[in-house]
Amino acid sequence: MFYLVLSLVLLGIFAAIIGFISQRRHGETPVVQAPAGDCASCDGVSASCEQECMMEAATKPVEYFEDEELDVYRGRPSDAYTEAEIEQFAEILETLRPDEVKAWNRSLILRGINMPDGIKDEFIELAG
Repeated sequence: MFYLVLSLVLLGIFAAIIGFISQRRHGETPVVQAPAGDCASCDGVSASCEQECMMEAATKPVEYFEDEELDVYRGRPSDAYTEAEIEQFAEILETLRPDEVKAWNRSLILRGINMPDGIKDEFIELAG
């Protein structure tokens, strides 16, 4: 039993020495970064893709789509908009390129703005 424990300790010391030498020889350990994916390519089937994009977006500054005026609706429930306010959202949605629609929705979510119920069908159609 003593020889088994002694050999495991010596093996651990040997591995630590090899690791130390390898690190010194190759310099700083490179930082592994995940490949940059295109969040516009999320198809809605993979929830992990959408979740990863939301997590990535949360670490970056919020992207605006010339819609800073929508910040006044932060925290408002999606069923509490007037027709004029819904039209304001719809105008912005209709000016977006197809590849910007999902990113705009992420922007609204990160800013705490609930999309009005009145344009959700149109959003789903454009995002799909």
